[in-house]
Amino acid sequence: MRIVSADTGGAVLDEAYEPIGLIATAAVLIERPYKTATMSIVKYADPFNYDLSGREAIKDEVFLAIKLAKKVKPDVIHLDSSLGGIELRKLDDPTIDALRISDRGKAIWHELSRDLQPLAKRFWEDTGIEILAIGKDSVAVRIAEIYAGIYSAKWAIEYAREEGSIRIGLPRYMKVEIHESRIYGESLDPREGGLYGEIESNNEGIGWELYPNPIARTFMVLEVWRE
Repeated sequence: MRIVSADTGGAVLDEAYEPIGLIATAAVLIERPYKTATMSIVKYADPFNYDLSGREAIKDEVFLAIKLAKKVKPDVIHLDSSLGGIELRKLDDPTIDALRISDRGKAIWHELSRDLQPLAKRFWEDTGIEILAIGKDSVAVRIAEIYAGIYSAKWAIEYAREEGSIRIGLPRYMKVEIHESRIYGESLDPREGGLYGEIESNNEGIGWELYPNPIARTFMVLEVWRE
């Protein structure tokens, strides 16, 4: 099975280690043995002007996953939305009302589905590829989350090169390593079987430090500065 997935992660942190806004949406193609991505693409947001309600992230993930799927023609798309694996094309108002999610979550999905449900239906009619709202149960979603963290580190390097320094938070249970010409990231959860990712990056003239977020257990902080 070939799976495309998308997730958004990495956040600029303030002085109190609280998130200001999210940085990167990554879409990935994964294939057997399902430990890393065969291909990845990214869309960067403006973390200093970001809607943290989840609306912006979900829209970016759907559009980026479809963009990659049109190129690689997977068997299925997995979204980072825990709605029991329901097909996005079937997510009409009565179905949303019946979901076992919070009233706030239902309100968000009622708003999003006006655009995303017909988009998913047209995509399925054209390609036969389902878009499933499966959430973190999917290994593909987790790999997309790791890549979102890696791309966030790349964004931080470019930002620090221009502005001097930046502090970001990585997705849960992951670390990164910044090498001369690449960024490597991996899961810190031993139950996940060694999930990892890697991208090319020019990291010359950059210093960095990785340490636990003091107010959010299981999250690591990456500080990057221009040397």
